[in-house]
Amino acid sequence: MNAIQRMERWGDLHHPAWLDIVRIALGLLLFTRGVSFIGDTDQLKALIGGLNDTSLWTLTAVHYVAFAHLVGGFLIALGCLTRVAAWFQIPILFVAVFFVNISRGFSFWNSELWLSILTLALLILFAVVGSGRFSADAFMRYNASKEPRSLRRKI
Repeated sequence: MNAIQRMERWGDLHHPAWLDIVRIALGLLLFTRGVSFIGDTDQLKALIGGLNDTSLWTLTAVHYVAFAHLVGGFLIALGCLTRVAAWFQIPILFVAVFFVNISRGFSFWNSELWLSILTLALLILFAVVGSGRFSADAFMRYNASKEPRSLRRKI
């Protein structure tokens, strides 16, 4: 068993049920953030740093961030492909914490920084622990182990 499989196995065995509520709240937060970024792309361009820059890099980054938050937040809230969705979100939040929000100052009043730090920590947690018991992944895993009645042998 390689390191990734051991990490997934450990995460599946050590996942308390209350953490599913936190996962759903995180997914809804990311989803609503994605909706707000789609509704106001100028705000996202300002956050990225390209106020008057309409280069291909800025437009690509704006669309990637909005799409990743929208789809990733939805998948995390459902508990479907949670680890994959979290890994796609981590680089975005890493840039948000260390390059975008830290430039505004490390103070108590910079709530955007604290929200980004908390979201990054939760994404790292769910990239390790996975989706949990009350998720689409667990539902599919449980039902895949059952054999349909029509395929059972008649003895």
